[in-house]
Amino acid sequence: MEPAPLSSLQEEGEGEPAAAGEDSSAFSAAAVPPRPATHSQSLHKYAPLDWSAYFDEERRVAIPDTDDVFNVYTAGSEGPVVFCLHGGGYSGLSFALAASHMKDKARVVAMDLRGHGKSTTSNDLDLSIETLTNDVIAVIRTMYGASPPAIILVGHSMGGSVAVHVAARKEIRNLHGLVVIDVVEGTAMASLVHMQKILSNRAQHFPSIEKAIEWSVKGGPLRNIESARVSIPSTLKYDESRECYTYRTSLEQTEKYWKGWYEGLSDKFLSCPVQKILLLAGTDRLDRALTIGQMQGKFQMVVVRHTGHAIQEDVPEEFASHILNFISRNKIGPNGVEIPGLIKKWGH
Repeated sequence: MEPAPLSSLQEEGEGEPAAAGEDSSAFSAAAVPPRPATHSQSLHKYAPLDWSAYFDEERRVAIPDTDDVFNVYTAGSEGPVVFCLHGGGYSGLSFALAASHMKDKARVVAMDLRGHGKSTTSNDLDLSIETLTNDVIAVIRTMYGASPPAIILVGHSMGGSVAVHVAARKEIRNLHGLVVIDVVEGTAMASLVHMQKILSNRAQHFPSIEKAIEWSVKGGPLRNIESARVSIPSTLKYDESRECYTYRTSLEQTEKYWKGWYEGLSDKFLSCPVQKILLLAGTDRLDRALTIGQMQGKFQMVVVRHTGHAIQEDVPEEFASHILNFISRNKIGPNGVEIPGLIKKWGH
């Protein structure tokens, strides 16, 4: 971090010339060295940003006949629904900046999954793929009833797996698209043996939210400071006993579910009967099933350069353009696929 210029740190009365006759010896106040740079500028740079600058509304979706209440952010009032599912340890605010770029042409919905963000459930540690899939289906049904608008499911990392499982269940009416962000079965399964070490090596405790935001872009998973300022606070909780902030989601305690997130994912993705796009960060390699599927034209793949794992956070404008182009190319309107020539007829 670059030190702040001393001139900007001088307080009222500092740095002014000594008055006539004032003692200017080495022991006078005027000769006292300036104060060292404070962290105030750093704290301002990493200060939290409110979700309301990006989303239009925050809703609590209570699932009937359960104790589960899911927190959902929404933006936009026209077009199909882009229903976003975040990765493990993130939150719905992972899509905040992208939502602000999409909401003029689509309705963006981003939920906090079980055990994440502001959602509350009877068992926050049950992150099995079956439970997460059921949660998403329940939220969509509670929000839209039996006749939902056209929906495009978007999922990042763990959320990408959940999106695939939801689509494969074929229980969501009017589902017209599936977008999976930076998760490939082969790579994910191979990395699971290292996951506990990766989790234990990350910074665990933070004296302030600002310090957590700063770490997330300097040593953590994000590269976009603005997005981190919006999304990171929702991934934290205050630990009274340690008097510091730590992670809201205890991913280390969910290891028994990790294999289920990714096992068989490629074949399930290819079997989903909707238009599909896979967004990859950098040069992540496709596994055998996906390589064959791509050669057969079963899905579109886009490699997004100069970004980390969280594509939607690091390059939100580019990410939004990929989603909107996907919607446009597949002619997905607010109620489904729009056939040219019949749109005007429907409008009368």
